[in-house]
Amino acid sequence: MSNNLIDHPGVIIGFAVVVVVMLLLDLGVFNKKVHAVSSKEAAIWSVVWISLSMIFSGVIYMTSGFEKFTQFQSAYWIEKALSVDNLFVFILVFAFFKVPKELHHKVLFWGIIGALVFRAIFIFAGVGLINLTYLPEMMVFGHLIRINVVLLIFGIFLVYAGIKSGMADDHDDEEKDFTKSPGARIIYKFFKVSKNFDGAKFFTVENGVKLATPLLVVVAVIEFTDLLFAVDSIPAIFAIAPDDPLILYTSNIFAILGLRALYFLLANFIHMFSLLKYGLAIILAFIGVKMVIAPFYHISSPLSLSIVGGVLILSVIASIVFAPKKEVEA
Repeated sequence: MSNNLIDHPGVIIGFAVVVVVMLLLDLGVFNKKVHAVSSKEAAIWSVVWISLSMIFSGVIYMTSGFEKFTQFQSAYWIEKALSVDNLFVFILVFAFFKVPKELHHKVLFWGIIGALVFRAIFIFAGVGLINLTYLPEMMVFGHLIRINVVLLIFGIFLVYAGIKSGMADDHDDEEKDFTKSPGARIIYKFFKVSKNFDGAKFFTVENGVKLATPLLVVVAVIEFTDLLFAVDSIPAIFAIAPDDPLILYTSNIFAILGLRALYFLLANFIHMFSLLKYGLAIILAFIGVKMVIAPFYHISSPLSLSIVGGVLILSVIASIVFAPKKEVEA
């Protein structure tokens, strides 16, 4: 008997209700007035989102068992960890376009709405593609194995991405001209863009001419940036539950929904996690290896969760302990 999340429509409906209600509360009640989000407010929202995620994982445990629970937890923390890279780029984007702090929340909110749609497309299309690309069983070293072409390609790509990420120069993004991002180019192609912000508006009127504001450009850049990061994170979670898209989608969305609060909480302290990128590189490479060797050896979800959690914790501790002296003094 299958324990996939699709067999429990009540859980799916509960997930949808929670997401819709929380987004409406976020936009229509708690952030109805444009304001800069304080560290205290960000901390409260971070606790709320993580708590909701853990409660939902508890519901999965009660309805689908321990294996599905660990799959959700693994996919959630992998996405959460890889999302930290997004935060650094978001900071650079906001600084590049000189976005007022009180407008950061609105940009990230619409970025989340886009992620809800695009992640669904990526995950469900990916699982469908995986189901279509299994090779016939073959005998290797006396054992019958079944190789999946897509998972094998994803695995090799993630090993490469992990190595590349670990060797990447931190200053590459700092020197990037975000007006040349594909997201920005789309806006510049279809709209005339004002040089000035007009509060939280995406469009304004100057001398009788309707113009897009730089805020719309920033949203487009953030959306495209999320798509780029999904290229790493989505294949990574396919290694966790390639046959259960709803486990992957719900864990992914809960992780992303908490990303805005995490941004405001860590924006002033992101320099303290200078070694985190190496931990993320190891996680990517590990997931890639897991996918490549899956036909020969299965690494269980509980073990995967332990390894991902251990690497993440150790890299954060190492970042704090071995922080550059000038950053500690600052």
